[in-house]
Amino acid sequence: MMKLFTFVKSFYFCSFLVLYHPFAVTATIKPLYKNYSFPAVIAFGDSIVDTGNNNYIATIVKSNFKPYGKDFIGGKPTGRFCNGRIPSDYFLEYVGIKEAMPAYLDPNLSTEDLLTGVCFASSGAGYDPLTIELASVLSAEDQLDMFKEYIGKLKVAVGENRTAEIIANSIIIISMGTNDIAGTYYLSPFRKHQYDIEKYTTMIISSNSKFVEDLYELGARRIGVFSLSPVGCVPLQRTIKGGIGRDCVENINDGALIFNSKLATSLIDLSKKLPDSRVVYLENFSLLYDIIINHNKYGFENGDGSCCGIANIELGPLCSSFTLRVCPDTTKYVFWDSYHPTEKAYKILVTEILNKKIDEFV
Repeated sequence: MMKLFTFVKSFYFCSFLVLYHPFAVTATIKPLYKNYSFPAVIAFGDSIVDTGNNNYIATIVKSNFKPYGKDFIGGKPTGRFCNGRIPSDYFLEYVGIKEAMPAYLDPNLSTEDLLTGVCFASSGAGYDPLTIELASVLSAEDQLDMFKEYIGKLKVAVGENRTAEIIANSIIIISMGTNDIAGTYYLSPFRKHQYDIEKYTTMIISSNSKFVEDLYELGARRIGVFSLSPVGCVPLQRTIKGGIGRDCVENINDGALIFNSKLATSLIDLSKKLPDSRVVYLENFSLLYDIIINHNKYGFENGDGSCCGIANIELGPLCSSFTLRVCPDTTKYVFWDSYHPTEKAYKILVTEILNKKIDEFV
């Protein structure tokens, strides 16, 4: 059993798994939302929002090498699983704070960075302890511990009262669960023998609810939780499980939708349970699915392949300076690597979500 586990762990991430110094606030950042001033945006979760924390931990789940970051500010790889900026960055830009979110583990963080928003996410993370063990990344508990440390640093910098104001009025975003469902459940052989998808998603939702409650106990009041995306439609899944036509993989998308339905209900319950909270469901499955399927409508030419690589399975170490191809124009692609959207796709996604949801954080 141990040999099988070791093999799956290596296979899972080497083949199929899914900062530079942060940038200062400038006068050129014009908020798209002007009805309320949020002091910061703070991110927890996985590679959808991780801006480089995995650069500083012992894991193979990294992207701090070229061609990652080719379209980022300065054209440098930062640890983001993207050619450029990602949702955590676009949240900050949308509310007019700064262009990019620094990773909390960056040793060069300034006080200004702490005051305006940092990222605690870890690429490859999930709620399931097995997901963390397979990837050797930061767990939800690890991220909460760093958040507690962060609160302590804020208190030293600006005092207890101002710290409480910052935490209560900042937008907290969470993106986690994709690696549990698409990876640990559907890709590894372990959890499917213990749970059906209904029981597994219930377990993961319970962990999400506890995570939100823990954040609330630490002072957070404005908490947005991303739904899972149509992960059965990412290039890798379509290539290995989508048949000759490389169709979207229905059972994986169905698992994501089961999770999303339970998540929406649990967040409504939490918003009623937690006084003075703004717990916001950030649904992105339907929009990203539409972007993928009807990509021409959004200005893309390719909705089912990845910019990096030739086999539509490349990500992480397989999408590196040794990769055989990188598309010349990333704006034509929905996907950057075999799992993660391009900067352009992320910007469309976040802008559309916030246009509909931002008032719920006020």
